[in-house]
Amino acid sequence: MPGGTISSVNISGGGVPKRPTSSAWIHAAGVEGDRQRLLQFHGGPDRAVSLYSYELIQALQAEGHPIVPGSIGENLTLAGINWAQMRPGALVEVGPVLLELTAYAAPCRQISASFTNAEFVRVSQKLHPGWSRLYARVLEEGMVKPTLACNVRP
Repeated sequence: MPGGTISSVNISGGGVPKRPTSSAWIHAAGVEGDRQRLLQFHGGPDRAVSLYSYELIQALQAEGHPIVPGSIGENLTLAGINWAQMRPGALVEVGPVLLELTAYAAPCRQISASFTNAEFVRVSQKLHPGWSRLYARVLEEGMVKPTLACNVRP
């Protein structure tokens, strides 16, 4: 099955948006250089990395939303991945890094600037299945950068 690539690696000093960076080390605690503002909802070993689809971002832009890679808080924006295979329990190879998807990320008001009329629930798994970001735990650490290959193992 064909894989995809990392479209963007995104970090922030806390909160959103996360901004693209040229590379980052991913370790069990998360992405080097990235901080989360609300630790009761983000971060920790089971939410160390957040992922989203570049193709879904493009589709949301076509709907008129001002979303861009990193603006809804994902650390890794992946292109060319079959997002329907991205569900808790799946393994994702991202360059040398191996991730296990742990949960869908519930959207919150902090990402409302990325959506027309603050419609942040557009990426809610409960309301719009298949459009959610996902959290992952890190099984194998390593350095990632845009253009590296990625693949999902359902």
